[in-house]
Amino acid sequence: MGHAGMAAAAVRYLRSADAPPVEALPRPALRCVGEDERAPVPQAEFRRVLGNFASGVAVVTAPATATATDPQVTADAPQGAAPAGFACQSFSSLSLDPPLVAFMVGRTSTTWPRIARAGVFCVNVLSAGQGELCRAFAVSGADKFAGVTYDAAPVSGSPRLAGTLAWIDCTIHAVHTGGDHLIVVGRVDALGASEGDEVPLLFHKGRFL
Repeated sequence: MGHAGMAAAAVRYLRSADAPPVEALPRPALRCVGEDERAPVPQAEFRRVLGNFASGVAVVTAPATATATDPQVTADAPQGAAPAGFACQSFSSLSLDPPLVAFMVGRTSTTWPRIARAGVFCVNVLSAGQGELCRAFAVSGADKFAGVTYDAAPVSGSPRLAGTLAWIDCTIHAVHTGGDHLIVVGRVDALGASEGDEVPLLFHKGRFL
């Protein structure tokens, strides 16, 4: 009897009256790892090893909710008129039903409070030719949208950058702590992708590919 036949026989047995009842496994106990349980990984080594994982690059944006004290309000962006945005490597799809995505942002980010205040965001997945655009959004305290072409995402009104591979328009669904970062979960309200053959912008070992 081959593997397929053995599998079919097992299914027939489990469906028969002779099969013992299947009990659910107990729910595993979850807990935090204590500070004294293991030596911390050196940050430099952490960065070096994790840098081997190539990631896509996105820009997370939110509509204008700025006040006079926000660092991105400049002479070119009047009070209350500056949208928010930052370059992000740590973005991922999370759930199909309901449709959820997630990104991670540092707790010290000056852009995150503005996104949180908006309650919505748009993930702009960058194409291979948008390395300079990514660098512009990685700078803190500058007018990141100067000279950048964008329109409004259909539901949130967040900036939808021109020339990207895809965009995902979201409402903030949940925020969780994760060490020195926050894990932001967004519920997808609308999304779209380009029809061309462009390839994504990738980041690997500290440089764009």
